Amino acid sequence: MNMDPSRSVVITAIRSAIPYLRLFQGRTFVIKAGGDVVADRASTKVLMEQVGILHQLGIRVVVVHGGGSQATQLATNLGLPTQMVAGRRVTDARTREVATMVLNGSVNTEIVATCREVGLPAIGLSGVDAGLIRAHKRAPKEVPGHGVVDYGFVGDIQSVDTKVLERLLADGFVPIVSPLSADEHGQILNINADVVAASLGKALKAEKLILVTGVAGILRDVTDPSSLISYTDIEGLEALEASGCITGGMLPKLTSIKDALHGGVARVHVIHSHNPDSLLLEVFTNEGAGTLVVHDIDELRPEEAQASDLHAHAH
Repeated sequence: MNMDPSRSVVITAIRSAIPYLRLFQGRTFVIKAGGDVVADRASTKVLMEQVGILHQLGIRVVVVHGGGSQATQLATNLGLPTQMVAGRRVTDARTREVATMVLNGSVNTEIVATCREVGLPAIGLSGVDAGLIRAHKRAPKEVPGHGVVDYGFVGDIQSVDTKVLERLLADGFVPIVSPLSADEHGQILNINADVVAASLGKALKAEKLILVTGVAGILRDVTDPSSLISYTDIEGLEALEASGCITGGMLPKLTSIKDALHGGVARVHVIHSHNPDSLLLEVFTNEGAGTLVVHDIDELRPEEAQASDLHAHAH
C-alpha cells in the first residue's frame, strides 16, 4: 500500500524534530512577547498555542510580555503625551499609572485568560511579586543626540530572585511575567520588557531567549523584509549597530541580546509573530524562521550553519 504523501511529510517532520526534543526536554526557554504580539486575542492565541506545545513536550517556559503599544494608546485616550528616547519610554507619574494599568492589568490578565482557552496552566505575576526583580530608579543620563535625559520612573535591575519562578515551573505552571518592578521602598518602576527577559534568562540559566516581535527578525534594511539576517553573533551585531542598521526600538533589543549571551544564555532568537508556526519552526527545524544569535559564530552546530547559509548572515 502506498503511503499518503501528506502522512509521509508528517512523519519526516517528526523524525527531524526528535533530536531537538531530546536536546531541550527539561530545559528552560524565556519567551518575550512584544506588545504588538499580544495586542488582540487572536494573535495571543496563536502564540500561546505554540507555547502550550513546548510545555507539553517537557520544556520549561517563562513568558515575559510587553505592552508598549497598548500603553501608548491608553495614554493618547487620556490626553497624555508619549516620549520615547533611543527606543525607551520616558515615564512620569501619570505615565507610570498607565503602564501599571496596562501591563499588570489588561495585558497580563488577557494573556492568562487566553492560556485558559488553550488549556495552558499559566499564572500571571510581575517583577514586584515575591521580590522577583529588585530595581532602582534610573539616574538622569547622557544619551547621544538627546543630551541629559531623565527617564522618570524607569528602573534599572539590581538583582533577580527566581525562587518563585522555579517553584511555579517545578509545579508545572507557565509564568506570565509583566516587566514592572519596584525599589526597596516599594516605588513602582517601569522596566523595558526585553531587559527583564534577558535578566530572567541569565538567572534561570535558560537554553534559549526568544524575542517574538512584529518584524521578521534582524534586518539589514528595516524597510526590506528580504534583508533578513539568518544568523549572527555579538561581533556581527556590533557591526550592524556601527553601520546604522540597528535603530529605534531595536536598540534596547540589541543590548538585551548581548547581555543574555554574555550572561550564559546559549541561543537568542528574534522571530516574527505573524507566521502562525514561527516559534515551533525556530525551535524544531534547522532552517528556523527568524534570526539566530550566538555568542560566537564558531559555536554554531554544523547543521545550524549549513541550513542558515541558505540565507543571509552577518559577521
